[in-house]
Amino acid sequence: MPETKNLQNYHDLLTRVDQLCAAITARLKGHLVCHKGCDLCCRHLSLFPVEAEAMAGAVAALPAPQQETLRLRALNAEPDGPCPLLENHACLIYHARPIICRTHGLPVLSRINGQAMVDFCPQNCQNLDTLSGDRMIDIDRLNAALAAVNAVFLKQADDVRVDRWQRLTIARMILDVT
Repeated sequence: MPETKNLQNYHDLLTRVDQLCAAITARLKGHLVCHKGCDLCCRHLSLFPVEAEAMAGAVAALPAPQQETLRLRALNAEPDGPCPLLENHACLIYHARPIICRTHGLPVLSRINGQAMVDFCPQNCQNLDTLSGDRMIDIDRLNAALAAVNAVFLKQADDVRVDRWQRLTIARMILDVT
């Protein structure tokens, strides 16, 4: 990971994502069952380097015994297994979670081969027949913004060791920090 703390663009994007998610959550009040303790979507994911850098700071701020527990979990993490950051069904660094974790469960719109697809947690929106555009996240647009922020981050870091499209697992990020 590049040695840099220039994460302002990423934090600005997180602010916009949090605002969007809050607005969608308000519009879908009564139709979302996501809550603290529900970890059905909390899987071992991959991250852009900018996300890993931001999360690394949060992991490094944890007490040493907790970091050691995370290190052991990361060593045993499986690609399709639970996120190593979960403890008692909650994220240890919830405030620093990546974008995908902020949007999980909410309706997301993507385009695959020109076909619009909407996906969301099957426990959410069960009594809705339709979803208007203001109740979903255009995930392709969001991912493009995240990729652009990552590219700027890496350019500012000027670290040729990191491929701008390389993704790191959460376990790798934990092992790099602990």
